[in-house]
Amino acid sequence: MAATAGWSSNTSATGIDTTDTNSDASAPVRDGEQQERGHAADVVGVAVLGCSAAWALISAAGRDARPEGVLLAVLAVAAGYACGRICGGLLPVTAAAAAALGGLGLALTSPHGLPGLHGVPGGPLPQPGSSGAAAALLVLAAGAACCAASAARPGAIRLALWLLAVGVVGTSLLFGSVIGSAAAVGVLLCSLAAAHVRRRLLGLAGFALATALVAAGAWAMAEDTLPHGLTVSLQDRLTEHRVRLWQDAAGIAEEYPVLGAGPGRFGELSPTVQQSPDPDGTPRSAPLQLAAEQGVVGVVLLGGLYVWMLYGLGRSSRSTAVALSAGAALTAVGVLASVGDCLSHTAVTAGAGLLAGLATARTASGPDGSARHPD
Repeated sequence: MAATAGWSSNTSATGIDTTDTNSDASAPVRDGEQQERGHAADVVGVAVLGCSAAWALISAAGRDARPEGVLLAVLAVAAGYACGRICGGLLPVTAAAAAALGGLGLALTSPHGLPGLHGVPGGPLPQPGSSGAAAALLVLAAGAACCAASAARPGAIRLALWLLAVGVVGTSLLFGSVIGSAAAVGVLLCSLAAAHVRRRLLGLAGFALATALVAAGAWAMAEDTLPHGLTVSLQDRLTEHRVRLWQDAAGIAEEYPVLGAGPGRFGELSPTVQQSPDPDGTPRSAPLQLAAEQGVVGVVLLGGLYVWMLYGLGRSSRSTAVALSAGAALTAVGVLASVGDCLSHTAVTAGAGLLAGLATARTASGPDGSARHPD
């Protein structure tokens, strides 16, 4: 929404542009209106996170299951989101830039490593099934940098932040996986295009549709329902081992459709994992893993968590450019999670929550009640 700072017409004394040229309305954002718009999203978030934790315990009851991983992921999302809301409300541009630098640093120093660094002397050694974590961190870093650049006023600060976003994307192109690099480039392009978008809901709906199509495609591969030519082409890119893991997950989900087999039990029940020389116990797909371990309810809750984040961005008082930049990054992570295991890593789940919190934070208000950026 368009907002005017108390001591200048369009910018604050610290140089941050408070005029949202991509907003959905021209009236200033008042404290009461911000609270009303964010209250519904907060309630939905608490409900979804609470139900996710409760269902993990329910599906594990009476079995030799390990719900700790799911509970840790839920806690990481909640903690990251709370931190993002607090820091984003106080220092929206600085906090987003710091998050981008932090995500880039974590990706480069990650023990999981980046594919392009495996052959570099002194580079991190690869671990089974974990390359998607570094790619997801780079995507989140690119999204945070784009959010910071979109929130800063035109000038040297904004230029520096856009260069930071380009640098993160360049790093993913040099050292990341193909799909991770494509996702980072997509986030940057979507953020640049968002500067010319006034209505965010259509963009957010498109993000949701894209993630749903990728998840549905992964399930179709697992069920072998795609045309033969397309199946062969995708299998060459996804690897036969990954497809067999998906097929095992689909088979377990059909055997335990409601409660699932129990959190953490996929590795015990999957023949492919048992035959693998370097098993990691995951099917390399978050939706398929939840379908196998927590049944259809687990999948619905995972989708509900993603929809909640998009819903919060749709209701956010931040600019449309910031909301769509964050939405693009979260969607890219959702795509990576549908065909990889990035959500099995706490840094990624916490980073996703942090980015969502930064993009939905209610900023401080000036003397006239209008929103302003204090940093």
